[in-house]
Amino acid sequence: MSFSVLVDMNLSPDWVPFLARHGHAAAHWSTVGDVRALDPEIMEWARNNDHVVLTHDLDFGAILAQTHATGPSVVLVRGEDTFPTALGNPVVAALRQCESDLRSGALVVVDSARNRVRILPI
Repeated sequence: MSFSVLVDMNLSPDWVPFLARHGHAAAHWSTVGDVRALDPEIMEWARNNDHVVLTHDLDFGAILAQTHATGPSVVLVRGEDTFPTALGNPVVAALRQCESDLRSGALVVVDSARNRVRILPI
């Protein structure tokens, strides 16, 4: 199954074609919203447009926790090298492995070694 993914400003636009090659519709925030937008606006757009947020920003998890929101789902990539050449395969694997959780609302943390899943609300 595929997801529509919104790639946050703190990640390379290279994620968009990478995710597309793996069957996921993707958009970089810079192509759909104001590059100066705050995280809550990005999350609202993702929720309203049925997108999973892909980010490197810990604030998204904090917002989910503070608001007890049930969406949008967020995939948080961790590591120094956040390009798809380094973390692309683990992200695609996490999207596949956590599909049902992401569809119902989850925060998935991905690094090169493992995934951690928190079901929303947290």
